[in-house]
Amino acid sequence: MKTVTRDRWFEVRHCYDGVSLIHEPYVRPFYRCNMWHIQGRDRDVLVDSGSGLVSLREQLPWLTDRPLLAVASHTHFDHIAGHHEFDERLCHPAEADILASPDGERTLATAFVGDDMFEAHPDCPLCYAEYQVKAAPATRTIDEGDVLDLGDRALEVLHTPGHSPGGISLWEARTQTLFSGDIIYDGPLIEDAYHSNLDDYARSLERLRQLPVRTVHGGHFASFSGERLRQMIDEWLVAHG
Repeated sequence: MKTVTRDRWFEVRHCYDGVSLIHEPYVRPFYRCNMWHIQGRDRDVLVDSGSGLVSLREQLPWLTDRPLLAVASHTHFDHIAGHHEFDERLCHPAEADILASPDGERTLATAFVGDDMFEAHPDCPLCYAEYQVKAAPATRTIDEGDVLDLGDRALEVLHTPGHSPGGISLWEARTQTLFSGDIIYDGPLIEDAYHSNLDDYARSLERLRQLPVRTVHGGHFASFSGERLRQMIDEWLVAHG
């Protein structure tokens, strides 16, 4: 397998309205976490932090030029392995213990980290036997109805369990934008992790369907419209009815 230099490991795509996508293009799409950087007047939010194989702060030092809240949509390895690099770390209380004391089983790293994940490896030493998500205890827990105030924009926390018990989404009502984590994205959903719950999944999707969503930025794959969101939810509910 080829190697790539660390300075090429991340790709940044500026979307609109202060929202940027950061991802790891050499991680294959099914495993590739979308990291969403949301800029506000007073502080920024980073939703999820990727695989941790290459340092976000070293390669993207501008991330911490301003105050930043590192939010975990949930605590699977591909979403939290860079969290230890940030001073302010937020997650739902139902998964705070995993963020504080991650292990291969509870973060799913044991099940998924391997050659199948990669198109290429970073040029730093990589040993799957030694891959480990570093502890990053939450400096604050967030739950249903909490608001992340960025100064000129507000993100409301929605507790959306199902994929995992502490799954959260962020809703920006002003722009009708949903940052959905892994509860829904436009690709094959994982509904059978060790702590997934289909009843919770259905309730979370039914709830999201009621929102006047225009744009969804999910935890994996491409962003999509509110119309596509409602179509996927309807199909899921029929398939699991």
